[in-house]
Order: sequence, then C-alpha cells, then structure tokens
Amino acid sequence: MSLRDDLVIAATELLDEGGPENVTLREVGRRTGVSRTAPYRHFTSKSGLLATVAAEELRQLVVDVEALLRAGRPAAEVLRQAMLHYVRWARTRPERFRLVFGRWQEESDELQQAAGRANELLVELVHRSQTEGALPPGDLWSMAAAIRAFAHGVAVLEQTGHLLGRDRRPMDAVVLVESYLAIAPDQVFRFASPAVDPAAP
Repeated sequence: MSLRDDLVIAATELLDEGGPENVTLREVGRRTGVSRTAPYRHFTSKSGLLATVAAEELRQLVVDVEALLRAGRPAAEVLRQAMLHYVRWARTRPERFRLVFGRWQEESDELQQAAGRANELLVELVHRSQTEGALPPGDLWSMAAAIRAFAHGVAVLEQTGHLLGRDRRPMDAVVLVESYLAIAPDQVFRFASPAVDPAAP
C-alpha cells in the first residue's frame, strides 16, 4: 500500500468521525505519521483529497456489484441487491454518502470517471434485466435514473428523519425498498421512449 493510499484511508476515517470540516491535510499527515508537507506531494488541496475519497467510495460500490454479477446471479437479482446495498451504505456511512453527492466547487476528473462508471453499471443492469424479461422495455437511461432516484431519495429521507409512515413513525429504508421491489416490475418500471418535440432545436 502506498503513502497516497494511507492518506486516503486517514482522510476517510476523519470524514466518518466529523464530516468534511474535520478533514485537513495537516491532520491527515499527522494521523498517517508523515510530515506536514508530505500530503501536499499527493494532493494540492483538501478538495482534491476529498474528491479522491468520494471516487474511492463509488469505485468500491461498483466492485461490490460486479462481484454479484461474476457470481452468475440473474441481473434483476443483482439490481435488487445493488439498490439495497446503496441504501445500507448511505445508512452506515452517512458522511461518505453526503460527500459523494454534495456540491463540489472544483471539477475532479477522477470523481467524474468513477461516477460515470457507476452510472454505466446501473444502465447495464437495467439492460440485462430487460433482456431476461424481468423489466419491461423502455429507455435504459430513463429507467436507470428512476431506479437510482428512488433509492437515493429513500436514503436521504431516512437520513433527514422525513421517511415517515402511519402516525408519523419512522420507516425503515431497507424495508421500504424491499417492499417497492416486491411490486410487479411491469407496474413499477413502465417507461416509454422519451417523446421528441419536433419543434425543439
């Protein structure tokens, strides 16, 4: 493992303990056992370091889902497990979840590439599920966006205390997603191709 990897691990630990404001290059260096200037040889700014942390989180999510695919499970089952994994990740690693999907002041090629791969994998799962007959025909990207939006919205509502059911009692995000997926797929995911406005440029 390289020093750069050690710095990312230390930054992730600090993030978990107190959010992005708890992460400083100086403290990352101290926790890693290197000089104050050593982290700057790998990251020119705190924002760059946090972008790498966020990218690593997305890459790990992809690795976890790809492992399910390699196990030979049907794509629809992998898609189901991926959604549940996403919600559990948001619940157990809330600071990482908020970091990944927060507002970024600086562009990061590394983060964009990781996000792009995660999105492509979701679209691939939707396509395979359609091929298997587990999902109805429809625009791949629209369907993938809807699935992602549902899982993400449930996770955010749970984190903010707004996922409420009868008598305003908190609902369990994982149970809600499981219940949602128990509905017949052709009723949940019925997408037609987006209409094209002939007057649009």
